[in-house]
Amino acid sequence: MSESPDAESRFLEQLGQRVRTMRALRGMSRKVLAKVSGISERYIAQLESGKGNVSIVLLRRVSDAMGAHLEDLLPSADPTPDWQMFRDLLRKATPAQIAQAKDLLAGGSASAPRRAPFCGIALIGLRGAGKSTLGRMLAKKIGWSFVELNKEVEQQNGLSVAEIIALYGQEGFRRMEQAALQQLLARNELMVLATGGGIVSEPLTFDQVLTSFYTIWLKAEPEEHMARVRRQGDLRPMADDRSAMAELRNILLSREPLYSRATAVVDTAGLSVDAAAARLIDAVRPVLQNEALSFGLRSVAL
Repeated sequence: MSESPDAESRFLEQLGQRVRTMRALRGMSRKVLAKVSGISERYIAQLESGKGNVSIVLLRRVSDAMGAHLEDLLPSADPTPDWQMFRDLLRKATPAQIAQAKDLLAGGSASAPRRAPFCGIALIGLRGAGKSTLGRMLAKKIGWSFVELNKEVEQQNGLSVAEIIALYGQEGFRRMEQAALQQLLARNELMVLATGGGIVSEPLTFDQVLTSFYTIWLKAEPEEHMARVRRQGDLRPMADDRSAMAELRNILLSREPLYSRATAVVDTAGLSVDAAAARLIDAVRPVLQNEALSFGLRSVAL
């Protein structure tokens, strides 16, 4: 029995919404997605508005261009917000690990999960949130090393982020980002980590950040993000896009549910750099005290 026209229309609208959300999570403008996928910007607009008569081949090209899985674009009720992370873990698991997971999900017992080693403080948020500036100030204040994850990716691969994406696409960059994070964690030293704004779009990498660091979302108003990015002379990926502000709002709206998974939020809206740094320092006092008591770390005077 075929679906009613109304049901088909709802499906196309939901499909368009998921494509729009996935594009925003990756921080891609419609123009960039059209260029990478080789599909016209007009068609992308029709697809996102729920009016595109989409073929599976073109939809696959769209998902490949975003470094996403095709099934993530199809409207469905995900069984859990962490479904994508579980799926990616299963794809990498050994047969023995899969068997153990099946036993546990079927009601078997397992030893208590081991607490992930504490690696420091991670800052997440959109470009222009102040992650680099405030992170560097915080690290200096508490005597820890400061690391920018994107710069680690560039150093380990001998290419800029833009070159990596041009050569290997979003999916290639996310793989390199995950590898760089693993190497940082292997150092076994305390750090303040500034992450890229789109790290939340890769479930496994973002979960590693959340479990290994005290994670803080640096939040600001969209207009402030845009102004700061313009002052930095960096409009990736919105360069030459007349609807840059609308794109930025869409990116922020799509990422907010993921950014909000951070342990703490520091709102820097309307604050000077020094005032924002002071607010960030206040936010980390509890974790510094707790970790010092739990692991015998050197107490930090703030």
